[in-house]
Amino acid sequence: MNPQDIDIRTLLPQQPPVVMVDSLLAADMTTAETSLLVRSDNIFVEHGMLQAYALIENIAQTCAAQLGYVDKYIHGHDAVRIGYIGSIKNLKVEAAPKVGETLRTRITVLQDILDMKLVTAETFVGERLIASAEMKIALSGERIDV
Repeated sequence: MNPQDIDIRTLLPQQPPVVMVDSLLAADMTTAETSLLVRSDNIFVEHGMLQAYALIENIAQTCAAQLGYVDKYIHGHDAVRIGYIGSIKNLKVEAAPKVGETLRTRITVLQDILDMKLVTAETFVGERLIASAEMKIALSGERIDV
């Protein structure tokens, strides 16, 4: 299935108002790309800017979208696994996105061992890199229907 045709909410354990990705642009076993339009009613917007901690959540939800895509569309499960941020390294935030800008976040799974994933992430506004990080995701054995 084309990732762009999937309702992102069917891949994520997060639900509004904390959903920090609008659509899944691409996904496979080791990568994913999502988009998010920064709206004024986003709970992480202050003074017309998306706060830096929201970029971390956007990266984590891009990881969740990739995991949900793999669970549902590659492995054929009905429910998605829940993951938790285990650690964040080398976080660099170059700019805070403004209301009206669209984020494009790409993750690449570097290691997938047992119930841990190590990913690198980059977030762009247009062609400008605004954030990057490495993140460890700890997967629980729990699955939820979304």
